[in-house]
Amino acid sequence: MLGVRPTATAAEIKAAYRALVKQHHPDAGGDATTILALNAAWEVLGDGERRRAHDNQRGAAVDSPSRTEAAGVGQRVPRGRGAASEEQLERWLQQVYAPIDRLLGQVIHPFAAQLKALAADPYDDLLMQAFCTYLEHSQARIDHAAQLFQQQPCPAVAEGFGLSLYHCFSLVKDALAELERYTMGYVDSYLHDGQQMLREGSRLRAELQHERRQLLG
Repeated sequence: MLGVRPTATAAEIKAAYRALVKQHHPDAGGDATTILALNAAWEVLGDGERRRAHDNQRGAAVDSPSRTEAAGVGQRVPRGRGAASEEQLERWLQQVYAPIDRLLGQVIHPFAAQLKALAADPYDDLLMQAFCTYLEHSQARIDHAAQLFQQQPCPAVAEGFGLSLYHCFSLVKDALAELERYTMGYVDSYLHDGQQMLREGSRLRAELQHERRQLLG
């Protein structure tokens, strides 16, 4: 699905996923079903352990998500044909989008201050521990966001919005993974990638906030 070689690196898989999501997103005239399949593939191939298990099961056929994964993601944003009522949309925005937006803010907003504190001396054990604690709490918030997203289907009229929300917190989750890798080896490229991904996540969050005001307008 992602069009990558069985021997593709994590960076190559990530780049392919980002490019395809941008190309096929409904806001760019793409197809929602394709986005769901891409997200399913990324959930498998973007995780080292799940990728290895997938390779073992599929004989290294890493360019296709399993049916189970595809179905799991598809359930999060169903492609319902009927028009959702305003009441359904308001309930989803209040019970799903709003708490996820708050959780995203609790991850994104403290990052600059946390990084500034660590930059004083990245090799100081206490400073690094504080940064790691921030990452742990942030990961718990993103995991909570993912659970909220699965608890209630997105109304069909907000399908594109729901896909963008899914992409936003998935991007923040990936950013946290990059930052955690930095803490384990002080490789600057991980820190840079994590910063860039959080910056993009912040931009997407702002776009979603703007779109949310228009949904019920």
